[in-house]
Amino acid sequence: MTKHFADRLIEAIKKKGNPICVGLDPRLDKIPAYIVRKALDQKDKSPTTMAVDAILEFNKGIIDAVCDLVPAVKPQIAFYEIYGHNGIWCYEQTLKYAKSKGLLTIADVKRNDIGSTAEAYAQAYLGEVSMFGGENEVITPIFDADSLTVNPYLGWDGVKPFVEECKRYGKGIFVLVKTSNKSSGDLQDLEMKDGKTVYEVLGHLVDSWGANETGKSGYSFVGAVVGATYPSQAKLLRKIMPNTIFLVPGYGAQGGTAEDVKVCFNKDGLGAIVNNSRGIIFAYEKMGMPDVSYCEAARAAVLEMKKDLE
Repeated sequence: MTKHFADRLIEAIKKKGNPICVGLDPRLDKIPAYIVRKALDQKDKSPTTMAVDAILEFNKGIIDAVCDLVPAVKPQIAFYEIYGHNGIWCYEQTLKYAKSKGLLTIADVKRNDIGSTAEAYAQAYLGEVSMFGGENEVITPIFDADSLTVNPYLGWDGVKPFVEECKRYGKGIFVLVKTSNKSSGDLQDLEMKDGKTVYEVLGHLVDSWGANETGKSGYSFVGAVVGATYPSQAKLLRKIMPNTIFLVPGYGAQGGTAEDVKVCFNKDGLGAIVNNSRGIIFAYEKMGMPDVSYCEAARAAVLEMKKDLE
C-alpha cells in the first residue's frame, strides 16, 4: 500500500530541512537564449514543439539544481496548456522527471466538477485510467502527480472523487481557501449571516473533509491553499485547520515575507509548504548573472530562501 501523502510530505520536509516548493512556471521569453536557440535549430519541428523542447530542457535544469535541496515542485499547467497538446506532453514529462529525481509533485491545475467529470479529473491526475475493457483492458497512470490543487466551488460532491483517489493511491489535494491574489476578497471575504467569512466557512469544510484522513504525522492528505499575502487571515485559518497542511503561495514576487508566512505553521514548525516560482526559476535575472548560470542562480535563491525562512 502506498504511504500516506501527508506523511511523505512531512518526511520530505524534515529530510531537506525546509518547507520550500519550487513553482515551475516557465515563460518562453525568460528562458535563457542559448536554450531557445538550440530549440530553434530544429527547423523540421513545429513552433510549439520547439517551444516545449526549450521549456522541458529549462525545467530539467531547474529540477537538477534544486532536487537535493527542496521537498517538492509545483508546475502550473497554464504555462503548458498555452502550447496545446505539445504543452500537455511537456507538463507530463516535467512531472515524471521531477518524480524520478525524488521530488514530490503538486499539479497546480485547480480542477473541480461534479459526478463522473470530477472522477475523470481525479483519475487522470491522481489515479489510474482503465482502457478498452475485457480481455484487452489496460490500466495505467496518466499524469501520476503526487497531489493537485482543487477548486471547492462546487461543494463536497466535486471534491469527494479526488479524496477517494487520494485514499486509493496515497495522493493528496490542496483545496483553495484563501488565495494570494489582490481580488481574492471579492468573494472569499464576504460575510455570511452568522458573521463568518466565506474563507472561514471553507476552512471548516476542509477541516471536516480531512478529519478522518490523517496519517501518522497527524496531518491530513486534504490540504489547503492559503496565501502568504494575507497573514491575519492565515493565522485564523491555522486555528480552524490544525491538522491541515497549507500550500502557501505569494512569498517573494507577490510581496509575502517570511514574517507573513510564519503564521501558516504550527508550533511544531510543520504544517505548511511555501511556494516560490519566479524568485527561484528566474533568479539569474534578479542576480544579474548570465543566462548560462540560471541553474546556479536558482540553487542560490533556494538557499537564500531557506535562510530567510529559518
